[in-house]
Amino acid sequence: MTTAHHPPGETRPGGRTARTRQAVLAAVFAELGEGGFAALTMERVAQRSGVHLATLYRRWRGIEGLVCELLTDLSGSVPLPDSGTLPGDLHALARAIAAFYGDPRMRSLIEAVVAAGARDPQAATALRTFFDERLVLAGAMVERGIARGELPADTDPKAVMAALGAPFYYRILIERHPVDPDLAESAATAAWAAAQAGAFRTKTNGA
Repeated sequence: MTTAHHPPGETRPGGRTARTRQAVLAAVFAELGEGGFAALTMERVAQRSGVHLATLYRRWRGIEGLVCELLTDLSGSVPLPDSGTLPGDLHALARAIAAFYGDPRMRSLIEAVVAAGARDPQAATALRTFFDERLVLAGAMVERGIARGELPADTDPKAVMAALGAPFYYRILIERHPVDPDLAESAATAAWAAAQAGAFRTKTNGA
């Protein structure tokens, strides 16, 4: 799911700047895979990427900026399905999310981003923006479902998508267990059932 949002290490496409950015993000990803967020330092990223430490601090300020940008970069690999039905889309997206977080490095990354947001206000803002943008983008699936008559017109698309994603983050961040295909199926089934039952209809006029 791609967006126009650019976190701290904003770059122009192509050229040396883009190559530097990709080398740095690849180094962050590799370091997360080897030692997790606790062992991630700017010095290790500089050494692995071959990018000068001063450049890292100038463009990303710190580890918080790096992990937030990496999450934004990698999330583009999760496609938005269009199966022709909303339950079909929900199940397809849930399976894609499960595959995304099936990589232990991806789980380390989301843990790193949440930890970064807890200690750095700018990282917290980037994290909120990241999830808000993705809820809006994925909400297009719900809007299509509403247009097809699958759900009431006053259903909140962002609320439906938040319900779909919540079990994954509970599993990763609270239970601290891997995600699996069963979780994907149950998350999609529950989100669809709740939406059909009217759980995500907007409340107006005191209703």
